[in-house]
Amino acid sequence: MAELGSEALLIGAGGYAILMQIADPAVGRGVAAHSGFVRDPVGRLRNTLAYSYAVGCGTTEDVRRAVALVNAAHRAVRDDADGDRPAYDAVDPQLQLWVAATLWDAAVRMHEVVFGALDAEAADRIYAEWVALGTSLQMPAERWPADRAAFDRYWRAAVDRLTVTDEARSVADALLHPVAAPLWMRAALPLGRLATAGLLPPRLRREYGMPWGPRRRRRFLLLLAVTRLVYPLLPARIRHWPRDYCLGVLRGTRRARPAAA
Repeated sequence: MAELGSEALLIGAGGYAILMQIADPAVGRGVAAHSGFVRDPVGRLRNTLAYSYAVGCGTTEDVRRAVALVNAAHRAVRDDADGDRPAYDAVDPQLQLWVAATLWDAAVRMHEVVFGALDAEAADRIYAEWVALGTSLQMPAERWPADRAAFDRYWRAAVDRLTVTDEARSVADALLHPVAAPLWMRAALPLGRLATAGLLPPRLRREYGMPWGPRRRRRFLLLLAVTRLVYPLLPARIRHWPRDYCLGVLRGTRRARPAAA
């Protein structure tokens, strides 16, 4: 899991993973009501990455700290059903499964874009380890599909049931067009929006109202080609810098950079 989860390139699929997550109406409702995307996009991103890096690459103590922080944030996050709006509970095992599944799909997609497909043995091993992203947040291990073939069946059925609500579109807009983001983040967002739109299934891209056409598709394919060419040439210290930074903040050995930096 560490060899897949340590790479900075996975951040490029972060928008895709989040928009897939909130296309589940229950998750979309919960994130719209309780997420910090609007007021602190940098902190929200850092905390999400810290949890993923801790579970995938960190020590036992890293996992303990990350899980304690997430559980504390989730403990009171619950909304009852309201008309057509589904109930949301941040510790619902089915929703935790869906979130872990989107992260697996996003990680595999980005790895395949840059390095090509994982060989079957490595893919099976990493897939079996990925269940930790859900079980660390109380999802029963038996909820995770037994193998990659079972995951593919689960994924196709789950995607078919997704519906982009107004709440999900509001979160997506706050994520992809943040008003409180620092300059460095805003400068990177056009590429982030392009990558997110290109990775989404066409139906969900339309439901989110994201512009697309032949010109954008060509730009997306060019972005993938350049990433495939350049990223493997970067030294490991650059490719793994987000992991090292986020884990450092989690451990208290690095100071979190202010949002305005």
